[in-house]
Amino acid sequence: MTDLTRRQALLLTAAAGLPFVARPGRSLAQAAARKVTVALDWTVNTNHIGLFVARDKGFYSEAGLEVDILPYSDTGAGTLVANRVADFGINGSIGLFTQKTAGADLKAVYAVVQSETGRLVFNAARDEIKTPRDLDGLTYGGFGSAWENALISTIIRHDGGKGAFETVTLGTSAYEALANGSIDFTLEVSTWEGVEAELKGVKQRSFVYADYGVPDEHTTLISSSDAYLRANPELASGFIRATRRGYQFTVDHPEEAATLLIAANKGALTNPALIHASLKTLIDGHYLRRQNGAIGSMDPAKMEAIGSYLFAAGILRNGDGEPVARQPDFGNYFSNFYLG
Repeated sequence: MTDLTRRQALLLTAAAGLPFVARPGRSLAQAAARKVTVALDWTVNTNHIGLFVARDKGFYSEAGLEVDILPYSDTGAGTLVANRVADFGINGSIGLFTQKTAGADLKAVYAVVQSETGRLVFNAARDEIKTPRDLDGLTYGGFGSAWENALISTIIRHDGGKGAFETVTLGTSAYEALANGSIDFTLEVSTWEGVEAELKGVKQRSFVYADYGVPDEHTTLISSSDAYLRANPELASGFIRATRRGYQFTVDHPEEAATLLIAANKGALTNPALIHASLKTLIDGHYLRRQNGAIGSMDPAKMEAIGSYLFAAGILRNGDGEPVARQPDFGNYFSNFYLG
């Protein structure tokens, strides 16, 4: 559920806005319900829980909204938003930075996950791997993105290694390959794949990116397009504030929230233990709500740091696929305005 794992390596995106004009003298909540569409970045998981809670607890309807949560498809949420097929979409910060730099009409308006949930993992029995420099020359099972190579090289070099490793592109089968020893290490989401591994009794060790020279990031965001936001500022604020209520309720009432998510997605979420354990990890780790109590807001310093890192690593490219020559103004990539 980060840019460094399956959800990020299989980047998606595109959007369609629905104009809203409030009648004079009527608030958004009093007006007839207006439809809003939001696209998911992957199959339903605990990162999405606030959307379903806000819908099924009536927070959206109280804001005068009828919210349609679009299922994951082969077209990424960012593409759907940028092309006005969806009004909002969940995407990772790496996807936001790379797509917007390439010319996509995207702007992040809500931070679902406050800090990095990804980690580099390997089997606990590999006693010869003590620090990241021991990964030099080993085989990484990954997802085929330039970001992964930059990330792993940074981690190894920061520990004094050369940053040289073999790569095989496996997608989500990397987790099975790691378990059976076909590869030496991979990247996973600690709050999902990591939790699932623990429930299965799989013993792993890991390296945290931020400990080895990689800036922390908001791994999961909700984005819209500038075009939609300009045309529908009140509608956008209503959606984002109701969504924040959904995530606030989730943090305060995790058992009820998890039950709601499972009930709304019975066909997809067939392991209740994973949902409850994943949500507990998200809450206890202050991923959904920071220790200072913040929910949904984006840290400008954090956004600037990861953007600058991507620029320096040559990950950010223009619409022609060429590395951008000058660092973009990352302040245009996000806005906390709609949180109120």
